[in-house]
Amino acid sequence: MMDITSLGITGVAVITVICYLIGQAVKVTGLDNKYIPVIVGTTGGILGVTAMFLMPDFPAADYMTAVAVGIVSGLAATGIHQVAKQMGGGNRGDRQ
Repeated sequence: MMDITSLGITGVAVITVICYLIGQAVKVTGLDNKYIPVIVGTTGGILGVTAMFLMPDFPAADYMTAVAVGIVSGLAATGIHQVAKQMGGGNRGDRQ
């Protein structure tokens, strides 16, 4: 049986979860929701570089790839929120 940690995706999942929580925190601040993808994407890029140094199984070995993986992971948090909102049937006027 394959261990999921051998794929190096645990770091990506961690970045996505952290960015999702940051996006939710920004949402309650009253800042315009159109900035949330920029904030979570930037945060993801920073976390990607950090993860490259802290996680031996992170799927990037250079700065550019680490930033790209982080940005995509951060933006995935916005996509996950939208999918959950759509599946919940919620067009409650809360945009992200």
